Amino acid sequence: MRTLVIVESPAKAKTIKKQLPRGYQVEATMGHVIDLPKSRLGIDVEHDFKPDYITIRGKGKLLAQLKKDAKKSDRVLLATDPDREGEAISWHVANTLGIDPASPCRIEFHEITKRAINDAIDHVRSVDMDLVNAQQTRRLLDRIVGYSISPFLWKKVRRGLSAGRVQSVVTRIIVDREKEIESFVPEEYWNLNLDVSKAGDDRAFLATFYSEGGKTKKIPNAKEADRLEGIVKAHPDMTVLKVQKRKNQQRPPLPFTTSTLQQRAYQELGFTSRKTMSIAQRLYESGRVTYIRTDSTRLAPEAIDEAKDYILENFGEKYLGNQHRKAKKNKNVQDAHEAIRPASLYATPDSLKTQLEVDDYKLYRLIWQRMAASQMAPAVYAVTNADIACGDLIFKVKGDTMQFDGFTKVMPRAARKENPLPVLEQGDAIHLEKIHKDQKFTNPPARYNEASLIKLLEERGIGRPSTYAPTIATIKSRNYVEVEDKRFKPTDLGITVTNMMEDYFPDIVDPQFTAKMETELDNVANGSEDWVHVMEGFYGPFKHELEHAQEHASKIEIKEEVTDVICDKCGAHMVVKEGRYGKFLACPNYPKCKNTKPYFEKTGGICPKCGGDLVKRKSKKGRTFYGCSNYPSCDFVTWDKPVADKCPKCGNTMFQKGLGKRKRIYCLQCEGELGKKQ
Repeated sequence: MRTLVIVESPAKAKTIKKQLPRGYQVEATMGHVIDLPKSRLGIDVEHDFKPDYITIRGKGKLLAQLKKDAKKSDRVLLATDPDREGEAISWHVANTLGIDPASPCRIEFHEITKRAINDAIDHVRSVDMDLVNAQQTRRLLDRIVGYSISPFLWKKVRRGLSAGRVQSVVTRIIVDREKEIESFVPEEYWNLNLDVSKAGDDRAFLATFYSEGGKTKKIPNAKEADRLEGIVKAHPDMTVLKVQKRKNQQRPPLPFTTSTLQQRAYQELGFTSRKTMSIAQRLYESGRVTYIRTDSTRLAPEAIDEAKDYILENFGEKYLGNQHRKAKKNKNVQDAHEAIRPASLYATPDSLKTQLEVDDYKLYRLIWQRMAASQMAPAVYAVTNADIACGDLIFKVKGDTMQFDGFTKVMPRAARKENPLPVLEQGDAIHLEKIHKDQKFTNPPARYNEASLIKLLEERGIGRPSTYAPTIATIKSRNYVEVEDKRFKPTDLGITVTNMMEDYFPDIVDPQFTAKMETELDNVANGSEDWVHVMEGFYGPFKHELEHAQEHASKIEIKEEVTDVICDKCGAHMVVKEGRYGKFLACPNYPKCKNTKPYFEKTGGICPKCGGDLVKRKSKKGRTFYGCSNYPSCDFVTWDKPVADKCPKCGNTMFQKGLGKRKRIYCLQCEGELGKKQ
């Protein structure tokens, strides 16, 4: 019996072929084969939103070959990815090959292993039309929004702009955060901390001001800080007033979902969401991990059983966690697929290190550690909380000491930082060693980085985890946002477009409206709502908004930035333009003068090799680096950002490596003598 198995990617086809016996032929569609036409809307909005599907350019030859292969086969199994997109591809392929979608022709598996594939073949089903309709509805909604608002923006702002049902909301969220930052008014406050020691013990530990006269209070200004400092100096010998000792468990994290994988890969490895999904797709297609598009932390029973065996064999019974721990559930979780995990825990990262690319290995190790840890026992800490009396003032002390490493055995970086204290008992004498009095100001809300933005989108139900990476890539490529110190900052263009969208298309940029649409798409997927009804509910109000905008919106002129660079052809001051590949300099006398030059943003830094200006540049992959403006005569480049402060020793430009706690300021000329953490 000859069986044709059709999947989406050649890599996946190659892996599956190794798991099947003779008689099976595996071919790939290379993604979608049927779609809406690019040159027009392709939707009959007057007749139940009927789509006008066509064969994607370049896929005709592939489909013709699949038809030949299908005719030679006794049966055809559609094994595209187990999600809405995969279901839609199977539906289009079935229709093209003359296969009845209602017949048993669809197989679904969540990991590319021999067991999973054979189990899927034993449970052939029909194409799930609810999933197909959900994908189709999303596609039609996105097409209507994009093909209607984008021309409007070309006319009212400038050509080349775009709008999207999800991308416009994400841009607004970033713009709104910037407005919060700009309107933020910092408030002064002071910290008062003490270095203290127990009588008879030289080890100093930290005590933090908490209350006065039994009332907790903040320190609002220098005058109050000085008054409290005076009380401390008048009572250098203090007493332990109260001690509380307890055991505290640090529970292991749950296995990865698509969203949490993207967040953790960014935080720990510095991977963008797009890079994470690209690597995860390779790991899935090569059979290393289970399906990577999921919002569930649930695990298959066989995976839990295998984890139990692995933990008992390698760490012992005391490291075994609660095997019946409940998966995380919230209203947005569909639970269609289990969590992202290794196909087998016995395939340890070390055993695969030589078989994987460096970044693939790093992500696989992250997934493996998370899965193993999720099935292990909590880490246990001895926690001491103490109140220290200083006159009428109370200072708080807290110490943590690990007593059992538990799941941190496989995730050492997840362990809490220990803060050991001497043994403290009520009535112990405490001596003052040093006073730390620091002026502080409240900070504005931070701009979003990829991890915090993805977390917010998931919490609000905006888009789906599989759409986060392409959405972020789109708003960056449209120049609606830029990345500054690894955080998203809206451009003037992004603010202008968002303001116009808020004025004329308030629903499209309303996070709650977008989340409601996602819920309706989920209802279509589970068969509880009709897709045409969803389309009708959206299109009526949207059409009204579009007609109103086209009639009443005024054209917006975005002023171009004039530079001090002189056009060497006509003598005019060149202006900054936005092109497909970013900013460039152009002559304002276009089309009479068509002179252009590369645009380099000065940093204020001086090249340590030749004394030229250090300018901001972009790599081919869009990553920011810094180089000398005299290139190619000077080849100095660095990934590290030049900073405003000059080296106090030699007066040259200093550079910043890393951010936050990892930030390091150093001077090249002084060979790192200033390279201590600031």
